[in-house]
Amino acid sequence: MWDDFLIKSMTGFGRAERIVGGRDISVEIKSVNHRFFEFDAHVPHGYEFLERKLQESVRKSVSRGKVDVFVAVGASEELKTEVKVNYPLAAGYLAAYHDLGKRYDLRDDATVGRIAAYPGVLTVEERPEEEESVWKDVSKVLGEAMIPFLEMRKNEGSRLFEDLSSRGGKILGLVEKIEERSPQTVREYRSRLRERISQVLDGIQVDEQRILTEAAIFADRVSVTEEVVRLKSHVNQLKGLLEECVPVGRRLDFLAQEMNREANTIGSKCSDAQIAERVVDLKSEIEKIREQIQNIE
Repeated sequence: MWDDFLIKSMTGFGRAERIVGGRDISVEIKSVNHRFFEFDAHVPHGYEFLERKLQESVRKSVSRGKVDVFVAVGASEELKTEVKVNYPLAAGYLAAYHDLGKRYDLRDDATVGRIAAYPGVLTVEERPEEEESVWKDVSKVLGEAMIPFLEMRKNEGSRLFEDLSSRGGKILGLVEKIEERSPQTVREYRSRLRERISQVLDGIQVDEQRILTEAAIFADRVSVTEEVVRLKSHVNQLKGLLEECVPVGRRLDFLAQEMNREANTIGSKCSDAQIAERVVDLKSEIEKIREQIQNIE
């Protein structure tokens, strides 16, 4: 189950091997990123009953990712095989042996070794495995393999947490610069507009009200206030999700898409070189976040 640490990576590997209950058992588990939970068990022939139990056990600790579990089960001959005597067949051979001796006046030299050597008298059979007993032994080794497996996912998740937190801070810094620069673009537009009109009118008095009206229209067209507010909110949500102790990969993926949407809107509105440069940096950071999120459970 999820414990008290933060986000987990979907990448993990663990392996364990030991003899349990007379069985030489090895379990290897590995996982990579995947949109949903996908599980494949690779078990020896005759042990297919383990597949469902393995999946149910792993699912308790893993909610998303492609997981492969490889199980090998070996056993000593004493545990796996049993020698049986076909007594009716042996009696038949022995009777035929005695009959031949009497009929042809031969020495009766029947021995246990001779009778046992005849086909079918001794048979070697595999002793059927008790499923619950096998699973009990395999589950112990699986538990040991899960320890390094989950530890790797946890450690990788910690690195992702640090990286995403850092990028969230960079995005906030870029958004603040865009927010600071945006009003200046309106003032600069108004100044350039007054200058151009003055040049065209060549000494005729400029209609200040018309300039203010045009500047207001421009300000409304290039305003990114709503997008900035939403981006700040998204970054705060990002930080909150990173601190939750439940799987958040899908929600983070959706949040990154929304952040990218706001950045694109700002880019389409801006006509200022400095803001455009910030938008490029902003989209670059968001894309890196989206890439990292793909490996979060």
